[in-house]
Amino acid sequence: MNQFGTLYIVATPLGHLQDMSWRAVEILQTVHLIAAEDTRHSLPLLQHYSIKTPTISLHAHNEAERIEQLQKRLQQGESIALISDAGTPLISDPGFLLVRKIREVGIKVVPIPGPCAAISALCVGGLPTDRFVFEGFLPQRSALRQTRLAQLVLEERTLIFYEAPHRILVFLKELQTVFGQNRPAVIARELTKIFETILTGTLLQLYEKVEEDKNQQRGEIVVLVAGKPKNNEEEITAEITRILTILLAECSLKQAVDITAKLTAFKKNHIYEIALKMQKTV
Repeated sequence: MNQFGTLYIVATPLGHLQDMSWRAVEILQTVHLIAAEDTRHSLPLLQHYSIKTPTISLHAHNEAERIEQLQKRLQQGESIALISDAGTPLISDPGFLLVRKIREVGIKVVPIPGPCAAISALCVGGLPTDRFVFEGFLPQRSALRQTRLAQLVLEERTLIFYEAPHRILVFLKELQTVFGQNRPAVIARELTKIFETILTGTLLQLYEKVEEDKNQQRGEIVVLVAGKPKNNEEEITAEITRILTILLAECSLKQAVDITAKLTAFKKNHIYEIALKMQKTV
């Protein structure tokens, strides 16, 4: 029987320090090492709970090179806790490569559950919670972002995105282009913090609210978008038209029709007819 240590995946508060579980505190106090996304950022939390465990950084730029070092310590019997700057590690944060490798070599990985911005926003947003899709941060390039959104246009589950404050207005514009101005949505900002706000409305209404209030363009932001309602023929045509509008700006008619057919599962002939009408009206 091996004497390997354990890797703990420990969720930490989004902002409010009292959201830390006592089990999480105990684990962080008793492990041999804490791997933190940013050791400086995590220091106030560790000091608040009198956690004096040594720390080491593990972030997106050094995760691959840290794995061997952490694996060796675990195989020598030490236990390690992984934390991110806020919330649950691995959810739009580093740690996946480490967890995959540690599991491959037979070392135990244990979750210490707690806050997660995506789930917290979903619980209070007022959109359906029974089925949802977490997309996290989309690519930074606008063309790639809109292509990804076009792939989601017929998704019936609630969509969850993370977005940086300096891009929120652009993102809301992109969402309107793909999903239409009247799609219900939610912006959850600075969850559990002093300036927490939950805005609800259509995508157009949210854009107007954020545009006129600069404070809504700051902090950590979660965007929820309602899934596609059941379509009638008119709505199906509108969805296809939105997708084609994006694709025709980047590729040929044939390519746009082929991609739309793959994304929507609608017949190419029907899509082709809509595309031809669109070109005639230009």
